Amino acid sequence: MKLILKILATLVGLVVAVGLGTYLWASWASGKVLSRTFTVHTVDFPVPFPLDTGEVARLRIDGDSAQRLALAQAIERGKHLVESRYVCIECHGADFSGGTMMDVPIIGRMLGPNITTGAGSRSVTYTTNDWDRIVRHGVRLDGTPAAMPSEDFQRMSDQELSDIVAYVRSRPAVDNEVPPISLGPLGKFLMATRQFKLSADMIESHDTPHTVMPPAATVSVEFGRHLAGVCTGCHMADLAGGKMVGGDPSWVPAANLTPHETGQVTTWTLDDFKVALREGKRPDGTALRMPMSLVVPYGKQMTDLELEALWTYIRSVPPVPSR
Repeated sequence: MKLILKILATLVGLVVAVGLGTYLWASWASGKVLSRTFTVHTVDFPVPFPLDTGEVARLRIDGDSAQRLALAQAIERGKHLVESRYVCIECHGADFSGGTMMDVPIIGRMLGPNITTGAGSRSVTYTTNDWDRIVRHGVRLDGTPAAMPSEDFQRMSDQELSDIVAYVRSRPAVDNEVPPISLGPLGKFLMATRQFKLSADMIESHDTPHTVMPPAATVSVEFGRHLAGVCTGCHMADLAGGKMVGGDPSWVPAANLTPHETGQVTTWTLDDFKVALREGKRPDGTALRMPMSLVVPYGKQMTDLELEALWTYIRSVPPVPSR
């Protein structure tokens, strides 16, 4: 009996030693991953974008009036972008003072920072170049990678980012200090083994120029492709779906949206698509699951034109088998 107990104690000791060693290694390796730096190109754009000279002449207004009107229009456009497409409030909160991206102790706690102009804001001193770096590249001021889902915003134009900045800056200042990211044991291991990928790594180039203006808002493949940029983080660039990189482990794989025989929407109509995005229901009446169910409040704010353009693009992509 003593021999058996001794063997068991030895095995337990080995397990504890291996576990502790793995944890220490994961802590060190994940720290290395988060401390890397990225070089991002320099961009500049106005906030707000000025009115077209032809419109100023048509309205017969002076420079100050033109600037005020341009800002008002930018804030209105930015509000629509935030409420219908770029889901900023999911991470930064409804008032932009901070929100919860993930709070699972074993994985980690990731909180969206305060981006109002109040105390504790991470963005109050941001230049347009700083906004570009964090939003479209997932890189902080010091060059280290952030948890920002910037892979979804690669098709965001300069004007759209400018409009969003104008809208966010127009919101009330809120004082709130948001603590930095903290990883749990599993989160450190996933980060160390690169199974938890950051946007800065997933974006192919940090030097490629961005589109200055978005495509014309028409029912077209071009505009639909632009709108679908925010879909690619889950459904992938080819819209064939599959397991989501860095998503909640409980989430089901993203649906295949391509017109392949294995795709989940091949028999859908435009009306089916509208109901899914606005009511969260499939044609058979079943409810969409997480995280797609989170999209419904935003789908409700999309115009019929935007939904039809998005559907037009989805129907135009090459068929790809489900992963």
